[in-house]
Amino acid sequence: MDDNADHDVITLDRVRKKFGDFIAVDRADFAIGRGEFFALLGPSGCGKTTTLRMIAGFEQPSEGRILLDGTDVSRVPPYKRNVNTVFQQYALFPHMTVAENVAFGPRSKRMPKGECQSRVSQMLDIVRLTEFIDRRPAQLSGGQQQRVALARALVNYPSALLLDEPLAALDLKLREAMQLELKRIQREVGITFVFVTHDQGEALTMSDRIAVMSEGVVEQIGTPEEIYHRPASLFVAGFIGSANLLPGTVSGHDGDDTVVELECGVTVRAAGVHPPGRGAPASIMIRPERLQVTTTDGGDGRSLEGTVRDVIFQGAAVRIQLALADGTEVVTLVDPDDDLPFLRPGSSVHVCWNPGAEYLLAGWPARPGANSTDVDQVEAAL
Repeated sequence: MDDNADHDVITLDRVRKKFGDFIAVDRADFAIGRGEFFALLGPSGCGKTTTLRMIAGFEQPSEGRILLDGTDVSRVPPYKRNVNTVFQQYALFPHMTVAENVAFGPRSKRMPKGECQSRVSQMLDIVRLTEFIDRRPAQLSGGQQQRVALARALVNYPSALLLDEPLAALDLKLREAMQLELKRIQREVGITFVFVTHDQGEALTMSDRIAVMSEGVVEQIGTPEEIYHRPASLFVAGFIGSANLLPGTVSGHDGDDTVVELECGVTVRAAGVHPPGRGAPASIMIRPERLQVTTTDGGDGRSLEGTVRDVIFQGAAVRIQLALADGTEVVTLVDPDDDLPFLRPGSSVHVCWNPGAEYLLAGWPARPGANSTDVDQVEAAL
């Protein structure tokens, strides 16, 4: 790793992008480090692709600056920026072999033949395509074509590789396999990857850090663990994974905890980054996997009583949907090997959680309870 390894490769300095009166990106202000796998995550229309296009040079910011390796490139055309982009459509040259596709960039730069061959060989080895060197794109699978596109984009060693939902066209099993391949390749070449996706699973699996966007605004930037366990807003909590969002009102504070009277009638203590004041609306977030199902009240303000609505086998887990006394739906997950004969539709049960499983957020959700079974909400998010 070189002496500049700890420098920022890409910096967005108060960037705004407007299309007429519409603000596509509003005051994006963050940096992406050298060798970092950075994801731009959010629903369609949130501004993530527009942000990527501004970094690539296909769009220019209406306000602010974009710096690449410390140099302002806001008005520099794409072909003069030391970044490459991989799109959903790989755009490989169908009449060229795998080796010729990868060698196209170095040859365009008039690189000496020996160095060009060495780079192509090294890159094909990294993407594990050495044995397919003489094949043409039509003779390759979708995943292999994607790796050729990656090798072609990386062979000139750009400062950053920009990826615009490159896995979207692949089937589920191949997409999951390619997530791990992308992360492996990124680690081996050590180049900054900026990855646009609306798939939270992809972002959590591959990224060092994630920027979650909504309606042109960056809601939160953090590691996958920070984003998942300590979301900065109700939007982030609901968009990243499944969450039970229980609304209530702040009744006071107890040390570092905030005391919340939930609408369902239970008093809960929880910690949060910015605790709301007394009388303010607040929500308690509990992830489904942090809840345990029992037949008895756990006490200590860490238990809810409900009626089992549905029991759904999902392979690695059994999904339990409960209705609280006020009708709010709560979801929990149990191990399929657990012997829980009382879990039947109509059964009265308690869900309990350990200290620290609850998390405080300001405001109330548009729909209380489990966010993962609201079809309208999921469709709106995607």
